[in-house]
Amino acid sequence: MQLALVGLSHKTAPVEVREALALTLDEQREIYARCLTDERILEAVVVSTCNRSEFYFVTKLDVDVVQLFDDIVLSHLPRTAQRPEVADYLYYETAGDVVHHLFKVASSLDSMVVGESQILGQLKDAYDLSFEQGATARVFNKLFRLSFETGKRVRTETNIGSSAVSISYAAVELAKRVFERLDGRRVLLLGAGEMSELTAQHMQSNGAREVIVANRTLARAEELAKKFTGRAVPFEDRYEILRNVDIVVSATAATDYVITKEGLADIVSRRRDPLFFFDIAVPRDIDPDIADFRNVYVYDVDALDGIIEANMAERMVEAAKAEIIIREEIARFEKWLELMEVEPTVAAMREQAEALRRAELERAFKRLGDLSPKDRETVERLTQSIVNKMLHEPTKRLREANTGRRGVATVEVARYLYGLEEEQDATKGFRLIRSLLGKRPTGAGEN
Repeated sequence: MQLALVGLSHKTAPVEVREALALTLDEQREIYARCLTDERILEAVVVSTCNRSEFYFVTKLDVDVVQLFDDIVLSHLPRTAQRPEVADYLYYETAGDVVHHLFKVASSLDSMVVGESQILGQLKDAYDLSFEQGATARVFNKLFRLSFETGKRVRTETNIGSSAVSISYAAVELAKRVFERLDGRRVLLLGAGEMSELTAQHMQSNGAREVIVANRTLARAEELAKKFTGRAVPFEDRYEILRNVDIVVSATAATDYVITKEGLADIVSRRRDPLFFFDIAVPRDIDPDIADFRNVYVYDVDALDGIIEANMAERMVEAAKAEIIIREEIARFEKWLELMEVEPTVAAMREQAEALRRAELERAFKRLGDLSPKDRETVERLTQSIVNKMLHEPTKRLREANTGRRGVATVEVARYLYGLEEEQDATKGFRLIRSLLGKRPTGAGEN
């Protein structure tokens, strides 16, 4: 058994490459279906957000993860066929590096905006979907739940989330640089999800005159607009609304452009004032070619990097504190793996002793002839007591030793002395993962 991770993110790939691996829920379910029928894969979790697509696996030993990923993901996505360079942007992690990376992601240390709060909810959603599909088991059930606890600890025990920012906040900051002030500006939000709600909060607090929400589900648009004394409009009216707004922030889950150059042509021909689009969706919502129009400006998520970097210095101080918490939580996971290693050994020792006890007891009963039920019960209890007393001290010491530095060696010796070298695959896997976790990544920086 081995831990493996394949992915790409804003750190390794531009937005046009990330789009190729931005997966819909249906596509994620299809991947899980393939994972469940692939004998190489024991567990899997897919994480797909606007800034990252990551695929976590527990596989059998000696599996070629590169080939596995091609078989399960790349070869089934038509978008990757159109962008063969996707493979050049992928990163691969194994064993302890997978755990460290996941805990960094959950703690928002690997986010475009360090300290943002959305990633923890996105990770939970990803895990929940995998769990619902039956793609997680003992290792990932423990690992991902522990990553959530790590993220919570980082947010409560450090100031990494103080004056919290997000991609939507960075979009507002860029809008303020463009217009100097947002007072009196009309804003159109395309999409009514969490990103749009955060954007509306920031826009309103910075003086926007009116917030208009367009969403494919009008009821959801009305619900969001009501929170900000804004206005909801049908999604099909979006082009008409563009005649009288200054800023458009788009964050839908669409797979195609929701604003196209052809659709906008008539609108811009009748406008005099500049029109600014902030496309914070992946895949992108806004056709980048509309920037060819006079007085039309388009910024996608990669354009937010400059703003985000301005906040990095302060957050890196808190990130260093977060790394200490992450190391503590990795130690907790290692401790859990240790218990997963020793308990099968203890169970095997007891199973072996019980089998020997019963075999010898049967032979003894045959030699002793007819015994009363009471006498048979007495002999039965006596042999059970002897076995329990004989195993009590060894199993006690085995559990104690397993919490120390010599735990692996102690378990090895115990298995050798009791003739338990032929282990089950699961036990081998836990032991291999634990041994590989000794390889510790360093620092809080890039992958």
